[in-house]
Amino acid sequence: MGYTQNNNPFPVTSCGRRRTYMQDGGKSPLKKADPRKTIGPGKNFNKANPTGTGADAGGGMTQKGVNEYKRNNPGSDLKTAVTTKPSKLKPGSRAANRRKSFCARSRGWTGERGKAARRRWNC
Repeated sequence: MGYTQNNNPFPVTSCGRRRTYMQDGGKSPLKKADPRKTIGPGKNFNKANPTGTGADAGGGMTQKGVNEYKRNNPGSDLKTAVTTKPSKLKPGSRAANRRKSFCARSRGWTGERGKAARRRWNC
């Protein structure tokens, strides 16, 4: 007899193949990750607020969340948003360059959370 694979979540068909689609009406046996939520225990993201500006806009991680992430991932360099107004930042400073870089790479974020994050960063 040939090789048999153990611990594969997809069942073997009558011909011996594993079909990774159309199983159980299209439901995959692989578990999907829970979508990020902003409320409830252990959720460390600001809630998106369409009328807010600055920190009130939401759409990013809270300081509490950043601290928890750093605890769980030693050596990481995660930071919260640069919420200072662009006019108050010194041109070419580290914070100004960080803000400019974020704004440049997040231009395509058109969802509720993306728009909130861009408002928070004053993009």
